[in-house]
Amino acid sequence: MRGGMLLLWLMIGYVIVTWIGVGHTIFNVKVLHMKSMKESEGLGEAYERTKPWHVLYNLIIFPIFGWLYMSGLDERTLSAAIIAGAIWAFVSIIVDLVGWVLIPHPLQLSFKQFYIEYQPWITLVYVAIFLGPVIGYFLVFM
Repeated sequence: MRGGMLLLWLMIGYVIVTWIGVGHTIFNVKVLHMKSMKESEGLGEAYERTKPWHVLYNLIIFPIFGWLYMSGLDERTLSAAIIAGAIWAFVSIIVDLVGWVLIPHPLQLSFKQFYIEYQPWITLVYVAIFLGPVIGYFLVFM
């Protein structure tokens, strides 16, 4: 397993998915005139309406980077893809905890907001991240 490339592809995918989500929220506020965090309770209507789409972003983006990772391996096996997916999911869970819950910032979420109110979407997002390298493994052979 090539650890550096594994984490690099995860990081690039994670940043892209995050920016797509932020962009979607901004689009909802600016173009669709939905309420922002400042204008409503919680994280605002604009963000709340993006939640179901988060899974789709992840199901599109992470298999691309899973394919890139798997394509770079000398030996491509399903077990390597499963291990890579598990690492991606674990690292994403830790990064989310630190970046969205523990570190104070204007978009910070509470434990309840992130792990209870964001259900089932956050669980499905982690499943999609896990499946990224697995789907990528199958794409390599297409």
